Amino acid sequence: MKHIQVVTVALLVVGLFWSAPDGQASREELMADRGQIKVYSLATGEYILSEKVVKTEQEWRQLLTPKQYHILREQGTERAFTGGTWDNKEYGIYRCAGCGLDLYHSSTKYKSGTGWPSFYQPVAEENVSIREDRSFFTVRNELVCSRCGGHLGHVFADGPQPTGKRHCINAASLVFVKLDR
Repeated sequence: MKHIQVVTVALLVVGLFWSAPDGQASREELMADRGQIKVYSLATGEYILSEKVVKTEQEWRQLLTPKQYHILREQGTERAFTGGTWDNKEYGIYRCAGCGLDLYHSSTKYKSGTGWPSFYQPVAEENVSIREDRSFFTVRNELVCSRCGGHLGHVFADGPQPTGKRHCINAASLVFVKLDR
């Protein structure tokens, strides 16, 4: 029996560091199954492994304002032109209000005329996930924080180049941190 346990542990360890061929789980996929994800950090300028943020409803309610909770945890939205950063023009980084993950840099923010902060790309594709949203009798692409799963907004195909995407984000789902140039 001990031999089977040793072999099982050895296989798990090898699986964590093995770069798998196509059609098999990669190291990042294996780590995601264990509660870790690969994200980009602007502070370090590189990709890092980060723990997923999982909290109870009560913990989220204590951490977030009622507006942030409604948007991040209940997929709500705010009225156009009312969010604190929709017209912010300062240089810096926009982080997830739920977990602090770097999401968008101000250099990718643009005036879309929609009344919500709009960006043409995140700091890294790994930091923002896309999932199907079938609410309001339509199908849209919802944007969520990859680390805590918080609802950010939606992505549309009417943005500027170089991506042609418009990440339409609720201001309350973001925290802006001013950076020196």
